[in-house]
Amino acid sequence: MANTKISALTAASTPVAGTEVLPIVQSGSTVKLAISDITPGLSTITVLKGGTGVTTSTGTGSVVLNSAPALTNPTITNYVETPYSANSSTAITLALTNGTVQIITLTGTCTITMPTAVSGKSFMLLLKTGAGAYTVTWSTVQWPSGTAPTLTATASKMDKFVFTSDGTNWYGSVAGQNYSV
Repeated sequence: MANTKISALTAASTPVAGTEVLPIVQSGSTVKLAISDITPGLSTITVLKGGTGVTTSTGTGSVVLNSAPALTNPTITNYVETPYSANSSTAITLALTNGTVQIITLTGTCTITMPTAVSGKSFMLLLKTGAGAYTVTWSTVQWPSGTAPTLTATASKMDKFVFTSDGTNWYGSVAGQNYSV
């Protein structure tokens, strides 16, 4: 199918000329739409809800939800998070818009500024020691017992941290230390 445009429309929606309309099957709160034969780079998928539009569109063969509906209890098979890598310098501000797997290599003693706390957000930080013996000051992180962990001081090692937010604070946990890299 070259230059395919597929739309899923509710009964309240009006099909656009030149589109294929696929049925939506709803069972309770579950809505299913079977889509096949999508050509990456050439296909557009538009999903409309009640005619108001949850628009999803991409030229890569994937579907991106730009707004509602919320996905409730989805099963996602074989997904990959895109990691973001950077060097620290003496200060770095983490931005989750770069991804929820952050790989930071320390190039000096560093202050890490956390992203804005949003309730329900979480991310993983892989902190590489670089040349070793660097320390980190964490902004706005709550650690167990109020004590930040001691980083691995050996060169070319990695510590793994997981952070979760309640909307006010980031809560940090050590997920492992002294990994070989």
